[in-house]
Amino acid sequence: MTSLSRRSFVTGLSALGAAPLLPKHSHADGTQAVLRATTSTAQLTPEGFPRTDVWAYAQKGAGSVPGPEIRVKAGERVTRRLLNELPQSTAVHWHGIRIDNAMDGAAPLTQDPVPTGGTFDYDFVCPDPGTYWYHSHNRSREQVARGLAGPLIVEDVEPWLGLPGAATRELTLVLDDWLLNEDGSIVEGRWDDLHAAAHAGRMGNTGTVNGQSFPGFSLRPAERVRLRMINVATDRIMPISLPGLSSTLVALDGHPVAPRKLEVLELAPAQRADIVVDAPVTSTEMTNLVVDTGRGNQVEFASFNIEGEPVQRSGEDVRPLPSWKTLPTLDLATAQNQPLLMEGGAMRGMVEATYQGEKMDFRELTSRGMAWAFNGVAHGMGEPMFEARLGRTVRMEVTNRSAFPHGIHVHGHHFTVLSRNSVPDPHKDVRDTVLIQADETVEIAFVADNPGKWMIHCHMLSHQASGMMGWFKVN
Repeated sequence: MTSLSRRSFVTGLSALGAAPLLPKHSHADGTQAVLRATTSTAQLTPEGFPRTDVWAYAQKGAGSVPGPEIRVKAGERVTRRLLNELPQSTAVHWHGIRIDNAMDGAAPLTQDPVPTGGTFDYDFVCPDPGTYWYHSHNRSREQVARGLAGPLIVEDVEPWLGLPGAATRELTLVLDDWLLNEDGSIVEGRWDDLHAAAHAGRMGNTGTVNGQSFPGFSLRPAERVRLRMINVATDRIMPISLPGLSSTLVALDGHPVAPRKLEVLELAPAQRADIVVDAPVTSTEMTNLVVDTGRGNQVEFASFNIEGEPVQRSGEDVRPLPSWKTLPTLDLATAQNQPLLMEGGAMRGMVEATYQGEKMDFRELTSRGMAWAFNGVAHGMGEPMFEARLGRTVRMEVTNRSAFPHGIHVHGHHFTVLSRNSVPDPHKDVRDTVLIQADETVEIAFVADNPGKWMIHCHMLSHQASGMMGWFKVN
């Protein structure tokens, strides 16, 4: 495998100066905008390297990586006509939004993929404030890796920025990793790499924040800023640290949490976190956003330059975000219990599983491109894993009997993390994607209050494509 030099991966040769804010396009007045899925180029590597051919979203002009930021207030509608200018069919999933089933974009379950030259009209309400994103949900392992992802920000109806204890401004940080050749081009021809899929997935060798290699962001001394962080990588789990910045977690996957101090933030693919950072009270040269890429390799993805006039701040505790007030109450006493067993992958494998209605041993499964299974079924899209009555609480015991972690995403719902390995979770965080470590059992629960057919899958997209996919039905 070819790779860029460590210097270009770690620091991008030099800080690139202040990164531009993501373009914002709000259409809260109900007028429909066109969201094009198109070919484009992006400067993913430092200046002086060639630009990279990507697939990207665009509203006006050329496509950008990440796609244009879509921003509305809670309760407002998003209306976008997807126009597919790509050589493959595609669809858009609005990740984390508790959405009407027909708008979920989960091809082929909720809609047919949109063919080249075709269109599809998305029109839905965003009920809950928070940090979300949108991305391709057809051939996702390839299309997301080529660049089809963008931020979707749903603002609080109640004001928060500028209040006592709150931040004074915010930054959206979209973190990604790319598998590139030395000339900056995307590594082709390995989209169906079963060896990678049976391990941790397709890992990149070049990190970006907001589509740039090692961008720089300016903070004033003592300034309090809200960072909306999104991991859009296809497979890489990102343990993130912000040395030199006092960090407080205020939301996970869009849902507010009671503010708590944070040393390391572990973001699985598709997960988001809102972090309030306090800059040092005196100017320093620079501090960095650092990602642990494994084996002690601490990679600097971005810099924060502490400069300018100090901010006068009274030192209040971080103000909590407004509560959602929209989630139904769990009824665990009468919950429908649904086990989810994850098996397969390298170093463990599995004795057998059912694929396309036929029971196969592990060798035959891998010959069909399958390496993982849910409850003994690989890529079980023929029949639902279970059905739940509308309004019923579903309790899921999710067991990872494999040698690798998995980020399990439930469409159309947010769930509460109840316990890990039978130990009650102290925070009871509400999420749409939960990271489950090897040999770990995590208990989650949600109210099945959204009718339709809903996918549940691993958001390590290599794992999803090679078996870790199913769905359930809410009647």
